[in-house]
Amino acid sequence: MSSSRRSDLTAAPPDLGAAVLAVRQYGAAPHTDLGALAAPSHPAASLPGRVNRPKHVVAWLQAAPLTAVFVVFFLVPLVLIAMVSFWQATDYELIPAFTAQSYLDILAGCGAGEGSCVMLSTYLSTLKFSLLTWIFTTLIGFTVAYFLAFHVRSTLMQTVLFILCTVPFWTSNVIRMISWIPLLGRNGLVNDVLVSSGAIGQPIEWLLFSDFSVVLAFVHLYTMFMIVPIFNSMMRIDRALLEAARDNGASAWQTVVHVILPLCKTGLIIGSIFVIALVMGDFVTVGVMGGQQIASVGKVIQVQANVLQFPAAAANAMVLLAVVLLMIVALMRLVDLRKEL
Repeated sequence: MSSSRRSDLTAAPPDLGAAVLAVRQYGAAPHTDLGALAAPSHPAASLPGRVNRPKHVVAWLQAAPLTAVFVVFFLVPLVLIAMVSFWQATDYELIPAFTAQSYLDILAGCGAGEGSCVMLSTYLSTLKFSLLTWIFTTLIGFTVAYFLAFHVRSTLMQTVLFILCTVPFWTSNVIRMISWIPLLGRNGLVNDVLVSSGAIGQPIEWLLFSDFSVVLAFVHLYTMFMIVPIFNSMMRIDRALLEAARDNGASAWQTVVHVILPLCKTGLIIGSIFVIALVMGDFVTVGVMGGQQIASVGKVIQVQANVLQFPAAAANAMVLLAVVLLMIVALMRLVDLRKEL
């Protein structure tokens, strides 16, 4: 380093320490102005709060309408439901007096004998429907998405087949459920074909108005909610990874298990959240396909609201919400959705 540059460095004031350090590390031209290095090009750059504050204000203003809608139409009703769940009720009026009786009624009869814990068994039945539906929708959704993503080469054909998967959504859920009745009824098409072919001697009773028909309708209604996120995750997989797996001697099954399945875990979790949340709160499907003979938590809440037992309905709604949120939190611990998306 030249003597002139060394004298400039020693003469630099203390507040130019950053500039001196930069010169020592990276070097500088002989006539470099250390004051220019230390001084910001814009005075406001040294005050980040003043620069970013307007941006923060604009961001809050942009989020304000959606925040207001969220508060008015979600948080306020949720708080009101939580309040009503602690009220008392008679056959004629609601009494805004604090009591936890509605929550205690959920566990009423538990421990008194087999079959006496009616409400808890209803929750278990709803969880059973949710689990069975999740298993079948995951298997079907993964298979369909895998076929569309890796076996259909043409983008146009992928689009056409994907649209065909959405055709059932063009009609009402109730119409789609009612369409199963002529097929699965005692005198329906399925029983007629089986009886006429000699496969069975008499019609099968459990095809309709049973747990089987309820799960079948759930799978029919909600499989698309599993296909879409899985298909989206599979389309984002780098095809070079599949070629690398084949080059290393992996079979098709090993490629699916060790490459495709881990990489589409985000889609599986998102689809699972959709399916579980929809099945846990559904009451129309259980009522129609169960012949009003099968209970679920959603169906119990509907009946309690119809007979004006609002505290009991609100308590069940809050417990159901807590159960669904716990299941969603457990699923989200398997993958960081914010990071993956």
